[in-house]
Amino acid sequence: MKKVFLSLFLVLALVASSFAGGTIKIGVQAPITGKFASEGQGIDNAVRLWVEQVNAKGGLLGKKIEVVTCDDEGTAVKAAICARELVNKGVIAVIGSYTSTATEAAQATYFRAGVLQTSDGTSDTLVKHGYWTFFRNSSPNSAEGKFTADFFVNFKKYKRIAIISDYSTFAVDLAKAVVDNTIKLGGNIVYQGKIKSGDQNFTPILTKIKSYNPDVIYFSGYYTDGGLIRAQMVQLGIKADFVGGDSNDNKEFIKLAGSAAAGAYIINVPLPEYLPYDIAKKFLADYRAKYHEDPPSIWTLFNVDGLRAILHAIEVLKTTDTKKIADYLHDELKDFPGITGPITWDKKGERITSAYMAYEIQPNGEYKIVYPTK
Repeated sequence: MKKVFLSLFLVLALVASSFAGGTIKIGVQAPITGKFASEGQGIDNAVRLWVEQVNAKGGLLGKKIEVVTCDDEGTAVKAAICARELVNKGVIAVIGSYTSTATEAAQATYFRAGVLQTSDGTSDTLVKHGYWTFFRNSSPNSAEGKFTADFFVNFKKYKRIAIISDYSTFAVDLAKAVVDNTIKLGGNIVYQGKIKSGDQNFTPILTKIKSYNPDVIYFSGYYTDGGLIRAQMVQLGIKADFVGGDSNDNKEFIKLAGSAAAGAYIINVPLPEYLPYDIAKKFLADYRAKYHEDPPSIWTLFNVDGLRAILHAIEVLKTTDTKKIADYLHDELKDFPGITGPITWDKKGERITSAYMAYEIQPNGEYKIVYPTK
């Protein structure tokens, strides 16, 4: 009998030892390769930097945090594969993806597995499924659409507005929000059209748009196409302003547009350097010190804020039970100090966040806030 009890004791001790020495697995689903690799690598780098800093302080609940990354290439097909892979590897939460299309393709898998997901995806459809596992860490397209329409009609007073999107869920959704809100304000939209992302040559559609004599060409898609559209506008002698939606906010836009980037407008939430948050300044400094470059865009920081909020909930609750964490994030987390500003989520997992800004790119590549004016 003593041997039985001794054996049972040893088994329990071994289990307890294994549990105490285990890891908390956090997934990263992002486009590490492909046309959005700049963004995906920035997200992965930022997550790994933050986890490295947490682990250096002892980790969470006596465990080290392990980052498991899956490259979704920014596509729906690969995103669905990544979701199954990360769930099978035992992650409790996933940071990503960068695109709304890839984010939505993975949502149902994470929901069925009870795995938390936080993404910078801005498509309004992401919160309409009612998944308790999902948390948007950026603002929705509907909010950006209202700001953009106000910028067009009330600030710039454009009389003839052309709208271009690609075929992605995100870009179509954002373009619709801009169109609907512009019409509500009495704006005149003279053209709406779509491009195939990655085409490289956009002169046919730009030549067609030129015949409408627009005051502005707005593009709701991604920086990989936006930079080329801006450059080709200038090559064709189109005098209209260029305004890019938030996914044009990437340093690669300026490289692709070249000298034509100067004078282009980008609309996004306030950049960290314009926010009075010490944590933002410190993280930016840490990122530069480790990777010898700036984060590729604000989206890098949105994603690491999603991670930070989840880790904070684990620390407060002393558990990795994802339902309890989700309930805490929905109901109790208020104005958590984020790198991108205070973080609060509503019942749908929608982040209640700050207003937008319109930036004008300067000849030296820096941004100048032009709206709001104060």
